Amino acid sequence: MPGFIFLIVLAVLFLFSFVKILNEYERAVVFRFGRLMGARGPGLIVLIPGVERMVRVDLRTITMDVPAQDIITLDNVTVKVNAVIYFRVVEPNRAVVEVENYLLATSKLAQTTLRSVVGQVEMDTLLAQRDVINQRIQTILDTQTEPWGVKVANVEVKQVDLPVEMQRAMAKQAEAERERRAKIIAAEGELQASHKLSEAAHVLSSEPGSLQLRFLQTVREMSHEKTTTLILPLPIELFKGLIKGQ
Repeated sequence: MPGFIFLIVLAVLFLFSFVKILNEYERAVVFRFGRLMGARGPGLIVLIPGVERMVRVDLRTITMDVPAQDIITLDNVTVKVNAVIYFRVVEPNRAVVEVENYLLATSKLAQTTLRSVVGQVEMDTLLAQRDVINQRIQTILDTQTEPWGVKVANVEVKQVDLPVEMQRAMAKQAEAERERRAKIIAAEGELQASHKLSEAAHVLSSEPGSLQLRFLQTVREMSHEKTTTLILPLPIELFKGLIKGQ
């Protein structure tokens, strides 16, 4: 009797081993005698013992880092670029049947596509138009992975590492550009100041009284300076009589 109960328990456990529960984001690709029967799930599914087997596929979006790649740009600058891709399985049957390992295949394809696209642009384009490069890589990957039932939703170039020599050259270029802008601003300020001084000289020359007021204001400002020497400017009109007497 105990042996019979033991056999019943083994039979129940054996049958339950072919009862699978799939989450909402999972699908089971079922094969019967090696022939594809299609995807099942989510929920509870039952496989025929000894006849059917299944491959579990996750339908959630997968985030995968693309390792840093040493790439030579179009203008012969060696850079190290890494990226991240976002993709998901949209057709479980294809993801299992059409490719041996869709995760590995997508990763390798992303690396080669990253090298190919970056190698076709110049370094300035890579730094300034990263969105365009992301879109180009995403389009190529999505086209290549479509037969595998994989949808590439987004690609982001994360980091671009430049050689030390190139970083120094770019720093010098940026510093020279800042100096150029500073000189232009200073020159524009001097030009505006000269225009204002010219206008002020015109006003003072046309109004003799204003010149005297300006003289008194200058004396007042100089009197507030903390110095032992006082320079007192005298109008040239005071010496006109002496000049005429000579």
